[in-house]
This record gives sequence, structure tokens and C-alpha cells, in this order.
Amino acid sequence: MAIPAYARLNFDTLLRAASNGNLALMECLDAATREPRYVLCAVGRSDGECAFTPFGHLAEGNPYDAYLPPDPADPTGFLVGPAI
Repeated sequence: MAIPAYARLNFDTLLRAASNGNLALMECLDAATREPRYVLCAVGRSDGECAFTPFGHLAEGNPYDAYLPPDPADPTGFLVGPAI
């Protein structure tokens, strides 16, 4: 399963931000639910100003319950557990 170019580019940007000390964790509100989210952001600096680019939020609870991993036996599939 190929990872799309936009995801690779965003991941590379996130890695560069982390290696340069330009990564921040910010408390934000979810735009749809207004629930608090803790968002990973790259920090850009220019002329004494900071710009925060959000990349994603940290999963609440057990992150293993939030995602289905790729299936090693099927390069186009995912491991699906029992429906809850």
C-alpha cells in the first residue's frame, strides 16, 4: 500500500521540525465538537513572529483501539478485529 505524497511530505516536515527543535504541543479545540485536542505543530519563525502548522492530535485513551494496522499478509488490506 503506497503512502500518498502529501503524507510523506508532511511527515518529512514534521521530522525536520523535531530535529531543529521547532515542534510544539498546543491545546486547541476541535472545530466540529469543541472538545479539547492536543495538537502536534511545526513552528515557523520569521521576523520575530511564530507560525504554528498543525499536523495531527494525540489520541486519547488507548491508541491501539483507534487504528487498524496494515495486514502483513495482504499489502492492500488492514488487520480488522471483531466489531464492537
